[in-house]
Amino acid sequence: MSTSSIRYISGTSSLGVLVLAFSTEGLCALLLGDDLITLERDLAQRFPGRPVPQRDEGLMPALEQTLRHLEDPHTALDLPLDLTGSAFQQRVWNALRQIPVGETASYRDIAQSLGQPSAFRAVANACGANPVAVIVPCHRVLRQDGSLGGYRWGLERKRQLLDREAQR
Repeated sequence: MSTSSIRYISGTSSLGVLVLAFSTEGLCALLLGDDLITLERDLAQRFPGRPVPQRDEGLMPALEQTLRHLEDPHTALDLPLDLTGSAFQQRVWNALRQIPVGETASYRDIAQSLGQPSAFRAVANACGANPVAVIVPCHRVLRQDGSLGGYRWGLERKRQLLDREAQR
């Protein structure tokens, strides 16, 4: 990711408040929460050494597309991504994007798919570090016993997302 500024827009969905942020390369953060102030603070802390992210109402079409996708996960969402993370995190995030809507995998399944079957804790950590909620679908990863496990954006949101995806 370059050192250019980050632009963002916020909105409200059935999952709460969301912030959508873009670098010049593409979507670099999709944050979910209960209040805008906390999300804006989180966003600013994600990009140290860069100018403070600037609100940009010109991002409204991307916000509208994202809101449609959140309400109906079967709707296409075609935004370029600019994800910053370690090589391992990038591999995990790519693997997560291969899990079809309405399906789930365990942390161990993902670790095995990466050829590192004992790295399930590292997979869980990579899920927790995912900067792009829903689009990199870490909500589709469950514990080996089928329980929800953790979710950076809250277990109730994880349950809502999985319920919504299972409805087809």
